[in-house]
Formats: sequence, structure tokens, C-alpha cells
Amino acid sequence: MARPTSTFRCTECGWSTAKWAGRCAECQQWGTVVDVAEQTGIVRTLQAVAPSATRAARPIGEVETEDAAHRPTGIGEFDRVLGGGIVAGAAILLSGEPGVGKSTLLLEVAARVAATGRRVLYVSAEESTAQVRLRAGRTDALHDELYLAAETDLATILGQVDQVRPELLIVDSVQTVSSSLSDGLPGQPSQVREVASTLIRVAKDRQLPVLLVGHVTKDGSIAGPRLLEHLVDVVCQFEGDRQTALRFVRALKNRFGPTDEVGCFEMTGEGIAEVPDPSGLFLSRSRTAVSGTCVTVALEGRRALPVEVQALVVATKAPQPRRVVNGVDTSRVAMIIAVLERRAGLRQLGEHDVYVSTVGGVRLIEPGADLAIAVAIASAMRDRAVPHDLAAFGEISLAGEVRPVAAAKQRGAEARRLGYTTILDVEAGSVRAAVDRAMLESAGARERELDAAF
Repeated sequence: MARPTSTFRCTECGWSTAKWAGRCAECQQWGTVVDVAEQTGIVRTLQAVAPSATRAARPIGEVETEDAAHRPTGIGEFDRVLGGGIVAGAAILLSGEPGVGKSTLLLEVAARVAATGRRVLYVSAEESTAQVRLRAGRTDALHDELYLAAETDLATILGQVDQVRPELLIVDSVQTVSSSLSDGLPGQPSQVREVASTLIRVAKDRQLPVLLVGHVTKDGSIAGPRLLEHLVDVVCQFEGDRQTALRFVRALKNRFGPTDEVGCFEMTGEGIAEVPDPSGLFLSRSRTAVSGTCVTVALEGRRALPVEVQALVVATKAPQPRRVVNGVDTSRVAMIIAVLERRAGLRQLGEHDVYVSTVGGVRLIEPGADLAIAVAIASAMRDRAVPHDLAAFGEISLAGEVRPVAAAKQRGAEARRLGYTTILDVEAGSVRAAVDRAMLESAGARERELDAAF
């Protein structure tokens, strides 16, 4: 028999080395290289075990699907992201920045589910029961079927599950729960792996859906081992800016539904409220026509959202004009300015400071907003307001062409539903033609206003 050799292996990616290292050379994670004794020269064998009658393989057509049906939570926007509701035995991971409202959202989900008569166990590993009770009283989330416990030990949480027998389990958060069967402090990869795998095994065995809250690192990724995202069935990301009340829930992974849906919420003094129609959140309230504004229809998942783009062009004597953006991509704005100078005849832009921003704090990262940005900059440069009933969407190439974008019919239908009768899209042909048409429409709208005044 060969002598065991000392080998150090990364618990994250499996990278092995003969010497201990504080940082894995493969995945660049700190503190994940541990000592493992690996037997060399021995052929390992595994004895086959006969499956039980309940676990025996069956033809796929005979497998029942009743257990995989979605059960609504009572929050339409959250159900939209999940694909219709929560599936029995599903493990759902919700991550987000600190203070974005993860606990508030899950407490509202727990209250809505408990209101339907299903028992819910909310385990808070970060706050005391009194703190959660105060928030529940403020958000009107008090129900007899909602049970609350403050535990950080995994074994005690399993005991609470045996005693309460809930139909939904919420653990806030998985990084603060520890198990005595694993070494290390709470939040370390070994602890997170043990806690998550145990809770997921309980969820599958008992057909108990489990909602887990996950912390994020400074770069926005989910903290802990990458294995955590592979173990769970659904990974949702809760996004939002602390300066605004708008929140988005996106599905990054979903075994029971689509991953291109987006749920919209708004943080209020009474808790979190869903926004079924967020069309008015990203449009300005100004009634008067102002130059430098144009409305586009952005696509968030499967949802078309109208967003107003604002631009300001100011003459400058500085050798390097400023390009300041908020909510849009800096490189795309610089490219659009260059195209407007070269292809649309706005040759004076190089002598002006250009400021571009979106309304409502929304971020436009898709190329479909190029045409609206170009029209807004041209409107600000010529100091001519774009009509209120005009919307623009399309990608701009370096040749000055307007290229088609995804879901153009859906964008156009949403724009017309909101009252935008003039649509600038790929049919404009070029950015010069689109800008000229927008300015022509502006002149026509001005003449109609003067005729109506007299």
C-alpha cells in the first residue's frame, strides 16, 4: 500500500498543490486552500446500492408534475420573476446590496403567504425577534400563521422546522448560520456550503420551499463559494439605488421559469409596494416643451419601459470639452457624439460640453437607446424641443445608420399605448434623417401651438 501524501486543495475550484498557499492560484480566493490526505496508488471502488421503490427510475411520461406546480405568493411582481410563484421543494436564493430591502421584501412575501392560510417560518439570523416584529407592525405583516425565530445554529433551525412544520421557510441570511459539523466561522466557504446543502436537502425531502438571503461582495457578486449558486434552483438579484425608491428583482437562474423577467417595486414608509405599471416613473413631469429631451422605450427582460433621456449642450472655451453622463454608458455617448459630428452635420459639438442623463435613476445599457440619445443631444444643440408625442429607439452604427433592435414591435406597441404617435426607429434609415425628422416635427408642433393660441 502506498504511503499517504500531503496535498493541499482549494475548496472552491479543486486546484491542488504540494505546498500550502494563502490564496488559490486558480480562482484567486483567499483562505480556501486546505490540507487533504490523498491516497495514491490505490484503485478505489464503490459498491452499488439498489434503489428503493419510491426512487426507482420510471419512464419520463409517467412522472407526475403536480408537485412542480407554481403556488403564487400574493405579490404579482415577485411571482412574475419566479415564473408564476414558488414551487414545492424549491431552493431560492435572493441576493442584494446591504440596505436595499431584501428582508423587507421577504417579510412581505411571508405575510402574503401566511394570509392564505399556509404556515410560514421566518428565521432571522441577523436581527432579534423584537426588531423583526417592529418592522412587521410597521408594514402590516402580522398574521397568526407567520412564525418568527432568531437562530444562528443550523441544528436549532432544523428543530424549529420539525416543531412548527411550515409550508414555507425563510432564512435571513445563509452567511450568518453555522453548523457544528463544519469547522470555521459563519460565512466561510465550508460553513456556507454545509448550511446550504443541508437546508436544500431538507427542502427536497419534505417538499418544503426555502428562501435564502445571500450577502454580496464589494464587486456585487454573491458572497461564499460559487457552489452555492449551483445548489439552489433559483437565483434572484435585488437591485436598487439608495437615493431612489425604485427597486428591481431579476432572475439570474431559474429552473422553473424564464430568466428574462424583471419585477418592479417601490420602497415606501409602509414597506415595499409592487409597481405593475412603471411607465410614469422614468418620465419627467414637465408640461412645457424643453429642448434636449427625448423618450425611448427600453427593454428590461420582457417588459418594455418608457425612459426619458435628457441632454444639455453648453459652449465652452476649454481645450478639452466635458462629457458627463448619468445612467448611460460613457463610451456609447462618446461614439454617438462623434457620429453626430461626422454624419449628421453637427460639427460644433466638439466645442461644447455635453451632459446626458436619464430620469428616475434608471440605467440604460442596451444599444436601443442610441437614437434617443442622439435626438436629445441634437435637440439641445439646436435648442429646439422635441414634440411630446415622439419616441425613438434604435442602434446607431459608426456609418450613421439606424440599425434594428430586439423586440421592436413590442417597443412600438408600448409607445403607442402611452400616446406616442410619432415613432423614430429603423425606418428612419440614418441618424441624419432621424434628427431632421424630429426637428421637422418640432417645427410643426410649434406652428400648431401658435395657431391654437391665435
